[in-house]
Amino acid sequence: MRAQPTSTPDTADLVLLGARVYTLEPSQPRAEAIALRGDRILKIGTAAEVRALVREGRTRVLDLEGRLVLPGFIDNHVHFAQAGRLLLGLNLLEVDEPVAFRRQVGEAAARLPAGAWLVGGDWGAYGAWAKGSTGAAAGAPRPPEFLPTKELIDPVSGDHPALVSRFDGQLHLANTLALHAAGITSATRNPEGGEIVRGKDGSPNGLLRGTAAQLVAKVVSPPAYAQRRAEALRALLEARRYGVTTFHDNVADFDQLQLLYDLRKAGELTSRVWARMWLSEWERIRDHVRQQGLPAVAGGWGDDMIRLGGLKAWVDGIMGNSSALFFEPYKSAPDSYGRLRPVMFPEGNLYRLVKGADGAGFAVTVHAIGDRANRILLDTYERVFAENPPRDRRFRVIHAQVMEPEDQRRFGRLGLVAEVQPYHAIDDMRWMEERIGARAENAYAFRGLMNGGAAMSFGSDWPGTNASYYPINPLLGIYAAVTRQTLDGKPEAGWFPRQRISLEDAVRFFTWNNAYATFEEDSKGSLKEGKLADLVVLDRDIFARPPPELTSTQVLYTILGGKIVHSSESR
Repeated sequence: MRAQPTSTPDTADLVLLGARVYTLEPSQPRAEAIALRGDRILKIGTAAEVRALVREGRTRVLDLEGRLVLPGFIDNHVHFAQAGRLLLGLNLLEVDEPVAFRRQVGEAAARLPAGAWLVGGDWGAYGAWAKGSTGAAAGAPRPPEFLPTKELIDPVSGDHPALVSRFDGQLHLANTLALHAAGITSATRNPEGGEIVRGKDGSPNGLLRGTAAQLVAKVVSPPAYAQRRAEALRALLEARRYGVTTFHDNVADFDQLQLLYDLRKAGELTSRVWARMWLSEWERIRDHVRQQGLPAVAGGWGDDMIRLGGLKAWVDGIMGNSSALFFEPYKSAPDSYGRLRPVMFPEGNLYRLVKGADGAGFAVTVHAIGDRANRILLDTYERVFAENPPRDRRFRVIHAQVMEPEDQRRFGRLGLVAEVQPYHAIDDMRWMEERIGARAENAYAFRGLMNGGAAMSFGSDWPGTNASYYPINPLLGIYAAVTRQTLDGKPEAGWFPRQRISLEDAVRFFTWNNAYATFEEDSKGSLKEGKLADLVVLDRDIFARPPPELTSTQVLYTILGGKIVHSSESR
């Protein structure tokens, strides 16, 4: 009988030779080879040192021919379930005309399980403010309103009832199956605040304005487990093809959390997850942790693959629909200052929830966009920190989009993490100055927050909002932070260029700093012997190439826990 290959503690399972290894470890910033064993990094060093760990028949060897190796990217903010639904379902954000509208509805219908509802779409998000633009000129004409009818999509939607939304949520299109499911006929009266748009013969043509969409929305069936699972697998594919080995997910409910556990059990979870749920339900989540017997670990409860530790809340709305809260009114809407999120604001409710969750050991992370919203949040944090016993909190300000310089300087004093998404800056510039004028100078202030002592954390906000699509690709986020230019290089000097940061800082904020934000810097975020073997291999050394090349740089390999979960060769 032929002897089987044997291994010793010095045998590697996978080695990467001929590499440019960028470790983010000050004691060994660069290396030329790396060896992995199991789910950990075994050795980082010279080619000779690593080659000594190769055993024939036991070790897989990749010769990278000078390609760059980085720690696996960590994304600080995704909406995983929504991303999967958008990828498997319907994405009409860039569509504002009938041919593409009809085609993409048909393609989405073909991807869904039989009879599933086809919802969302958000058509026309880039109609008034073109994607990649630096902003509309004052007085520039808006494109004519695109008004599809059910006749456009009935032939291609098959057995799927459809309720397709426009990006502003003020107009929806229902197909015939959806109208029948809701019992909407020629005799149905318009609800208060809404309109069932009708054709010349008086019958509904599928368009529903305002509250009329609720007549259909209330009969929409939620997606079945099989569909949700398929959506999750599609989203995981997207994450790993861009080198994301961990993402911080905004988990909507315990069913979604259970789906993540199911994927892990099946060996299909190809990114690690730091999960956060709702601050308003912190007591229920605390009880869940106890009932499930989840072990306490750094950054929460769970293990290296899935840990629950964060809680999310909101102060205000978003810039996409002018609901972010400001001290001064919108330039584009002089009577509006934005608004507070009602669930957090009966008087004193945000403070009460933050204080209770802090006492229970959770990491609190709160969305704040406008300058007034950020001030309210920082004041709340400061009050809670003064009243509760001191501890290492690493609380976050989510987005921190528009902030007075004096508030930027409070981050270091309060020990806060700035959870920002740099791609926002280069997408939002298309309408930012039109809406808030000179205040845009303090928008997406990456350099200002750094100088204020913030622990900087980068991510994507994937898949975005009803007004924008934000890709999960970290290289585009790095490009945005380094250049502050649209993907085609505008404006030439960058948008408020004093807020640009270095490439080295941007890479750190997508890796080590995100591990720090979840108390996991000892296990990931940099390449060091003994740490988790989460790596990404790029097709070029981005530190030796001009920043515009970031937009075309490709991920060759994504490695999670020592296993290759994405290879460009297998696409």
